[in-house]
Amino acid sequence: MSDRWVAVLAGGLSHERDVSLRSGRRVSAALRSAGVVVEEWDADASLLPRLRESRPDAVVIALHGGEGENGSIQTVLELLGIPYVGADVNACRRGWDKPSAKAELARAGLLTPDWVVLPHSTFRELGAQPVLDAMVERLGLPMMLKPHQGGSALGAQVVREAGELPTAMVGCLAYSDAVLAEKYVDGVEVAVTVIDGPDGPTALPAVEIAPESGVYDYTARYTAGLTTFHTPARLGAETAAAVADLAVSAHRLLGLRDVSRTDAVVDADGAVHFLEVNLSPGLTETSLVPMAIEAAGLSFGEIYAGLVERAVARAR
Repeated sequence: MSDRWVAVLAGGLSHERDVSLRSGRRVSAALRSAGVVVEEWDADASLLPRLRESRPDAVVIALHGGEGENGSIQTVLELLGIPYVGADVNACRRGWDKPSAKAELARAGLLTPDWVVLPHSTFRELGAQPVLDAMVERLGLPMMLKPHQGGSALGAQVVREAGELPTAMVGCLAYSDAVLAEKYVDGVEVAVTVIDGPDGPTALPAVEIAPESGVYDYTARYTAGLTTFHTPARLGAETAAAVADLAVSAHRLLGLRDVSRTDAVVDADGAVHFLEVNLSPGLTETSLVPMAIEAAGLSFGEIYAGLVERAVARAR
């Protein structure tokens, strides 16, 4: 029986609040099964007084989007000297902004789809249509649009015809003040969980994602039955190794720690393209990290209990 007690932070005020609450409940139950004493706390105005009054041994951040991944909550925990599981402040800032993460990994030689990022103001000041036309000339169609920050695929859309672009752009900008437009890479979409251990970061078996709609959007992610998952992914040994290497490289290059999830796509030639990294990946019933842990023959609760111990040890 563990003598640790942990506060799991979930909820918050981002667009991903409902998913975060589900992640919080799931990881809390897993930690309890490993003998850890757990309290689930919302990230609201009562949080700092609670942290000061009842200092947990460590915090597990199950917040998705916004404060939970952009370094804000991490800064507060560091100010209070409370250990936490996950990336530190600087790594959060590097990984949270999708274009910045892509640029850093591209400079290191990792393959990532060609992209442009433009703020809402550019479309307003220069006229939307000429900018959209230039985007199509540069990236071609189909094109992937996504908010430049955020998760759960909120606002993300595949645009296959030029006439769909204006509506898709409005939907994307509802979740962010800038849009990341990427050249669409057709292929097998995979997600790779990386867990830090005594010998450094290790990639777990990749999860292959096959949504019925063809697009792994918010609905496909969190509605049971709308996506088929294959764990491990149906890849040859060489490609599976390349996928794992990409995820570990992203984890190292961005300075991540404890746990991360890298999303990638394998094209028809077997090349692996980095899409984005998740600093506080989902832990719900349909999320990919628990699937990967189970596929590796490991215990979800024991893995996170081990990450709690790592966090506590860093504070000594």
